[in-house]
Amino acid sequence: MRRLGFVIVVLLLLAACTSPSSSSPSPSGTTSASSTSGTTSASSASPVPSAGTGGTTPVNSGANSGGSPFEPLPPGITVKDAYTSVMVQVTNPPTFPFPGTDGRYHVAYNLVLQNASPVPATIRRLEVVDATDTTRVVASFAGTQLVDPSCGFGDCNRLRALPSALVTNAVIPPQQARVLFVDFAFATLEAAPKYVMHHLFIVGAPSPVPGKPVPLDYTVTPYSLSASGPITISPPLRGNNWVALNGCCEPGWPHRSTPLPLNGNLVAGQLFAIDWKRTNDKGEFYTGDKHRNESYVDYGSPILAVADGVVTATLDGEEANAPGVLPADSPVLGPKLTVQNVDGNHIVQTIGHGAYAFYAHLLKGSLLVKAGDAVHKGQVIARLGNTGNANASHLHFHVMNGPSVLGSSGIPYVLDSFQYQGQISPKQLAASDDFLTGAFFGPGRLATPQPRTDQLPTAWAIVNFPG
Repeated sequence: MRRLGFVIVVLLLLAACTSPSSSSPSPSGTTSASSTSGTTSASSASPVPSAGTGGTTPVNSGANSGGSPFEPLPPGITVKDAYTSVMVQVTNPPTFPFPGTDGRYHVAYNLVLQNASPVPATIRRLEVVDATDTTRVVASFAGTQLVDPSCGFGDCNRLRALPSALVTNAVIPPQQARVLFVDFAFATLEAAPKYVMHHLFIVGAPSPVPGKPVPLDYTVTPYSLSASGPITISPPLRGNNWVALNGCCEPGWPHRSTPLPLNGNLVAGQLFAIDWKRTNDKGEFYTGDKHRNESYVDYGSPILAVADGVVTATLDGEEANAPGVLPADSPVLGPKLTVQNVDGNHIVQTIGHGAYAFYAHLLKGSLLVKAGDAVHKGQVIARLGNTGNANASHLHFHVMNGPSVLGSSGIPYVLDSFQYQGQISPKQLAASDDFLTGAFFGPGRLATPQPRTDQLPTAWAIVNFPG
C-alpha cells in the first residue's frame, strides 16, 4: 500500500492538480537560538497576540511574518538588497515550534521558489538560518533531500512542481516555480529562534540583464516562529491502540504532500492532520472478512468534541465505501466525488482563538449535531466511518485557522493528555495492501505506555486515550 489512499486529498482528485507520491517521516534539521512560544487552551475564545505586531489578532490571521516589502522588518533583522532571480515566499501563516511525541519541537511550512528570470535556475541548497544571526544554520536541505527519483519515502523529494508533483531534477525553468517542503525540529524550545530567514544557493541569473547562469546565494524572507500557540485540545477518541497515520511532518505521505492552490495562495490545510485508525491488541486493523467495514476495529467508534465550541458546518448522508476501494480510482465512483463530498460526512467546529476543528469520513446517520449547535468538550458528536474519498475506516482530524475546509491553513495543536506506546513501522505500512492486512506491532511498540501531556503525536505513533 504505497500510497495510503484513505487520507483526504481535497480537490486533488477532482482537478488532477497533483501526482501521487509516498514517503515516511524521519528527523531532519539541526538546532539553534531562543524562543518562548506559549500554550493556549482551546476553551478560551479571546484573541491572542500575533507575532511581530504588538496587537491582538486571532490565530487565523494571515498577517505577514516580516518578509514583505510592504511591512517594516522585525527589530534586529536586516535583509540586504540583492537581485534575487529566484524569489522565496512562505505560504503558511506565522507558526511556532510544537512539542511532538519524539521529545522534539517541530516546525513545518512550505516555500514557493519562483524563477523570475529568462534563464534556468538550479537549486543547490537551502539553509534555514537564525534571522538575528544568519551565520547560525537551523536546518539545511540539499542533494537527495531536494530530488531523488529512487526514493520511495523518507527525507527526500522536498522540491516539487506546483502544487506538489514530483520532479526529476532541481532545475526551475524560466518563469516557472517550485514548492519546497520545509520541516525541522529542535531538542529544546529554547533552541528555537523567534524568526528564521532563508539562505538560498542557486545557479541562476546574476542580474536582470539576460546572461549565462552563475553560482549565487542570498539570504531573504524572514519568517516568524514566535506566533502564539499551540492550542491545547482534548483527544477526539477514546480507547487503546490508536495509530497516528499520515501525521506530521516529513514530505511524501499524503497530508504533508498535498498543498493546493486555493483563494490565491498555496494552502496546506492538512499539514498537521492525522488519520486516526485503531488496531486490536495484536496490532491488526481488522479481523474476519476484510471486505466488510464492520470487521475493522475502529468502525463506528464514538467521535468526541475536542473543546467547547459551536458547530459551523456539517455533512451527513454519504454512503459507506467498500473497504479496499478508493473512490477516486474507480471509474464509477470517481466522477461522483465533488468538492462538497470528498471529505465524506464531516463536522466543522469552532474551538476558540479563531481556530476550527475538522472531523471527517464519519458514519452516515451518526452525526448528533448540526450547524449552530453548541458542543462541549468530550461530548459524543458522531461515529467513525468510511465515507468520502477513503478506502478504509478512520477519523481524519485537523485544526485550521478558518471555517473553510478548503481555504484555511492547517495549524499545530497539542493534546492535553494521552498515553504514548511507541511507533509502528512506516516501511511495513507502505508495503501493505489496500486493506491494511497484517499485524503492525513490532519492536517499535513499548511494553509499557508512557503518560504524555501537551504534545502532538507524530507520524506512526501508537496512542492510548484512557477514559
